[in-house]
Amino acid sequence: MASSFIFRTSRRFLKPSSSSSSLSLHPAIFNPLTSAHQFATQNQNPYLNPPVKPPQLQNYNFEFRKTVGSLSNFHLVAHLSTWPSKENRNQNGSVGSGGGGDATWVDLYLPRQVQPYARLARLDKPIGTWLLLWPCMWSITLAANPGHLPDFKMMTLFGCGALLLRGAGCTINDLLDRDIDTMVDRTKLRPVASGLLTPFQGLCFLGFQLLLGLGILLQLNNYSRVLGASSLLLVFSYPLMKRFTFWPQAYLGFTFNWGALLGWTAVKGSLDPSIVLPLYASGVFWTLVYDTIYAHQDKEDDLKVGVKSTALRFGDSTKEWISGFGIACLGGLALSGFNAEIGWPYYASLAVASGHLGWQIWTVDLSSRADCNRKFVSNKWFGAIIFCGILAGRLSS
Repeated sequence: MASSFIFRTSRRFLKPSSSSSSLSLHPAIFNPLTSAHQFATQNQNPYLNPPVKPPQLQNYNFEFRKTVGSLSNFHLVAHLSTWPSKENRNQNGSVGSGGGGDATWVDLYLPRQVQPYARLARLDKPIGTWLLLWPCMWSITLAANPGHLPDFKMMTLFGCGALLLRGAGCTINDLLDRDIDTMVDRTKLRPVASGLLTPFQGLCFLGFQLLLGLGILLQLNNYSRVLGASSLLLVFSYPLMKRFTFWPQAYLGFTFNWGALLGWTAVKGSLDPSIVLPLYASGVFWTLVYDTIYAHQDKEDDLKVGVKSTALRFGDSTKEWISGFGIACLGGLALSGFNAEIGWPYYASLAVASGHLGWQIWTVDLSSRADCNRKFVSNKWFGAIIFCGILAGRLSS
C-alpha cells in the first residue's frame, strides 16, 4: 500500500520533458525496500555511466530528480517508523502483555475486549496455576489404590478448579491492591491499577469465576464441599497479610496448598492425618522457598510503599532461611510417602527434586529480578518431579 502511494505521488509531481540534459529515472526508485544510499551508489555519475533504459522508458525523461530522491528517503523513513517501539507496544497493550515484555498468546489470539480480563486472571502467566495444581495432583495420586492410576475425572476437575481459583485469587489481589500496584514497577500496568478495567468490572468478573468454581465444587462429596468452601477465607484474606506481617509468604503457603487436603478427601471421603498433614506442611515450606525468592524482585518497591515480606524479613540471611525450608519440605514429603506405604521410585524422585531445589537456592542471584523470576518459574518442574515419583511409586506399591 505504501509503495503504491509513493508511485502515485511521484507521478503527480513529475512531468515528462524532452530536455537532453535531464536525467532518466532509475526503475529501482519504485522498489519500496531500496534505500537512498543504494540508489546513489548505483548512479554515482549518470553522465559517464548512464543506466540502461528498458524499452518502455526509452522515450521518457523526467525532471526533479532531487524530488524523487526525497520521496524515496521519505518512504524508507516512514517504513521504519511505522513499526512500534518496545515502549509504545507496552503502553498501548496491543502488542506486549499488560505487565510489559513480549507478546503472549493472550495478545495474539484473544479479542481485544477479553484481553484485560485474561490478564486479570493471569492467564498469560500460567506458573501460578501450576503451583496451585501440583499439591492437588500429589494428594489425588497418593489416594489412588496401590497398583492403580489416579482418578482421571478428579484430576480434570481439580485442574479446572485450580485455574479458576488462581484467577479469582489474582482478581481479589488486584482489587485490594490497586493503589499499591500503581507504585510498583512490576505491577503498575495491571488492568485495574492502570485503569483498563474499573473495580466494578473486576468485581463482576470475580463473581463469574467463583460461580464457575462453585459448579466444580458441587461435583465433589459433601466433606470436600465444606473443606473446599472454607479455603475461600484464606483466598480473600491473603492479599491483606503483607500490610500486617512479614510472613505473607507463609499465609500464601496455607492458601496455595489447600489442595493437598482437598484432593485426598475428594477421593477417599475423609482425611488421613498421618499422610495429608505432612504433605500439606511440605507444600507450605515449599511455598516459603519459591515465594521468598519471588519477593526479592519487589523488595525495593516494598520498602518504598511500606508493605512487608519474608524477603525484607530475612535480608542477607535469605539463603540460610530458605535452605531450612527446603529441608523441611523434603522431610515432610518423605514422611507422607512412608506413611502412605509408597514404592521406592518415589524416594528416587525425592533425590532428584532435592537436587533441583538445591540448585535454585545455591545459584539464585537475589539482587537480580530476572534471575529471581527464572528460579521462581522453575518450580513447576519441582512439582512435576514429585508428581512423577508419586505416580511411579503408587503403581509399583
